[in-house]
This record gives sequence, C-alpha cells and structure tokens, in this order.
Amino acid sequence: MAPDLNPVVFDLGNVLIGWDPHPAIAAEVGDERASRFLADDDFDFSAWNHAQDAGRGWDEAERVASVDFPQYADEIVAYRRHFDASLLGTIDGTEEIVRELHAAGIRLYALTNWSAELFGNALRRFDVLHLFDDIVVSGQERVAKPDPAIYAALARRAGRPLRGMVFVDDTPRNVAAAREADLDAVVFTTPDAFRSDLIARGYPLAPHAPTAPLSDFPAKA
Repeated sequence: MAPDLNPVVFDLGNVLIGWDPHPAIAAEVGDERASRFLADDDFDFSAWNHAQDAGRGWDEAERVASVDFPQYADEIVAYRRHFDASLLGTIDGTEEIVRELHAAGIRLYALTNWSAELFGNALRRFDVLHLFDDIVVSGQERVAKPDPAIYAALARRAGRPLRGMVFVDDTPRNVAAAREADLDAVVFTTPDAFRSDLIARGYPLAPHAPTAPLSDFPAKA
C-alpha cells in the first residue's frame, strides 16, 4: 500500500478507452458518407457531441440537428444507435497502469467528458472502470472539460483539494485548465510516457508494462 501518494485521475476517451465515432456512423451509412459527415466544418461533430457531454439530451440533440442539417439525418442518428462500435477497447499499457496503481493501494479517479445517457455502455463493457474510487462523468454533472466547474466537481467528489493529484488527459486545453485548478496535469501521448511520468513522481510502477497479465486482468473487449 502507498497511502502517502496522491490520487491519480484519468481521462477515459483515448487515454484508457479507444474512441472513434467513424465506425459507429459508418455502420449505418458506410465509410464514405461517415467520413464526409465528420469532416464537415459546418456541422462540426466535435462541438455537437460536446453539448451532449455537457448534459444536453440525445433526443433533443438529434431532433435539432436533423432539422438544421436534413441531408445528414441518417448520420446524426447513426452515432447513438451504433455507439458501441465507437468504443475500440482498452488501450494496452494504460489499463496495466490502472491495475498496478490499484494493486498498490493508490486512490484512482476518472474525469471524463461523456454523455450521461451513453456512459453505461462503457461501464457494462470494461471491467477496469470498476477499479476507480469514483468516476466524474461530465454529462451527469452537466458541465464538461475544460470548464473550471468540472474540476471543482472532482474536488467535491474526492473530498479533498486537487493540489498534488496527478491528472492525465489527451487534450492540451483540458490539461491547461486542470493546471489552473491546481492539479498536477500532464498531456497523454503514450502509455509508456505516462508510466515514466508517474515513476518520476514516486509511484510504485514497474519500469515497463508486465509481459504477462496480472491476476485480475479481464479479457480485452
């Protein structure tokens, strides 16, 4: 056990769980139409999806978008309908870090931009998520990174100041906002690089990910 070490806070999408909306949309309309839809700056899928991450309901989101962009009506509903196809499995290396930290008694939190309506899909599919002491889901809090309010929600849920807690996220603007909130935040590039960041901070991790599964590894999704 390592009770003197600060908690570690993980972003989820493309840090612990691979995510790509293209396969979900393509499942209904094909690769070419999915690519065209996602590349359309007028629609701006990222901003549209972010609103759901911040608490907007999917029924409203699809209704409004389908009125404004009738040419994309099929693409708009395809993402939620085939959402599981956007979840590409856990990221090798990051899951091992989570499990090693958990085994060492480090408190673990997740802070994720994710729709409240769709987060249950991930909880059912990825056993590793149940190792976290708490998961702050933006859609449930109705505020999303990089809004300072979501970092305040993390502090409230953790029951302690954020200073010293290590936070990792693949989006630089979220990392910058986390640093403003007093987290020890790093940009995620690769699991090996993050492992090195944690080792440098004194966390009890092996220099490299285990070559054999730890005893409680589930089968990869």
